[in-house]
Amino acid sequence: MSSSYRSRIQEFNVALSEEKINLKSLRELCFGGIPFEGGIRALCWKILLNYLPLERSLWDSFLKKQREVYAQFLREMIIQPGIAKANLGFSREDVTLEDHPLNPNPDSRWNNYFKDNEVLLQIDKDVRRLYPDMAFFQRATEYPCLLILDPQNEYETLRRRVEQTTLKAQTVDRNRSGVTNVSSPGKAQNLYPSNEFEVLPPGSEAHWEVVERILFVYAKLNPGIAYVQGMNEIVGPIYYTFATDPNCQWKEHAEADTFFCFTNLMSENRDNFIKSLDDSQCGITCKMESVYSTLKEKDVELYLKLQEQNIKPQYFTFRWLTLLLSQEFLLPDVIRIWDTLFSDKDRFEFLILVCCAMLILIRDQLLAGDFTVNMRLLQDYPISDVHRILQKAKELQDES
Repeated sequence: MSSSYRSRIQEFNVALSEEKINLKSLRELCFGGIPFEGGIRALCWKILLNYLPLERSLWDSFLKKQREVYAQFLREMIIQPGIAKANLGFSREDVTLEDHPLNPNPDSRWNNYFKDNEVLLQIDKDVRRLYPDMAFFQRATEYPCLLILDPQNEYETLRRRVEQTTLKAQTVDRNRSGVTNVSSPGKAQNLYPSNEFEVLPPGSEAHWEVVERILFVYAKLNPGIAYVQGMNEIVGPIYYTFATDPNCQWKEHAEADTFFCFTNLMSENRDNFIKSLDDSQCGITCKMESVYSTLKEKDVELYLKLQEQNIKPQYFTFRWLTLLLSQEFLLPDVIRIWDTLFSDKDRFEFLILVCCAMLILIRDQLLAGDFTVNMRLLQDYPISDVHRILQKAKELQDES
């Protein structure tokens, strides 16, 4: 480790040990990248995503309360329906009860259960293939959720629910651009078919199952948006960062902390996932057009070339903006980009500058290419040096 890197870690340690964190100073420090050592990155993300209060003295009581709240969500949304299913679901006389599986009443608990299953099966399909090029999400977590995996429990867990259900979830493909799937062509879609998962011993669960639970609870608590394909790609890097925290006391609670940080991030980003807002001032269409209007300001020649070839921003920026570039780069690079994004107080404005920087850095290839070549470049971005991209985005920001 170089002496300059050691002194950078020291700077972070000093900033994070203040009785009241100076958010402006911390943001400036984080903008250039956050060290992983000592759990610094995981701690900074919790502050930057407005989860941890700035007063250090409040942390212990705040975290205890939030983790208890999350445990209560699990009891209400996973454990209680599971107990009801275990107690009622398998006896024939159940059909004579007022609330039974064939009850057409929309308020029926069974009706809600089957609706939830559709959402759950879509989440399950997506989380099983999360970052298929790395083994982490398939591995067992060191801290399985004892509330759910207690061997005394006879009730139905999410895993059993997916295995037992005969419903086929409709594919919730909210791909509104009409051109490219939300999933990146660079990612293998069927690398891990569901029947080829290693079966973990009783009492264990894989990291992807934890992500599934986080997304299911989020969907239940936010029925207006529920679950939309691609949310798994946003929760994945946050969970990975917290679940690999070198500080075991924090790592043990990665699930609850991820849930709240993801919820906070989605509260800023959720309009991108709501179809009815697409064409509003706060919707995704407006943000995609912002990439082109910013490009026009910064590099009019490149802007005119893309216009001339009729390469619309939605052909590639839909995925870049909605998923915060999580599908364009390898996970360590995504995390590095997010260090900078999260530290900018106008993070989604800065994301637009990052997208422009990505275009400008391949301007020579784009100016020389035809429609087909350029679409390939934009849908499978060729530069992997994210430091260079962030540096260019910062230059664009400073010019403004």
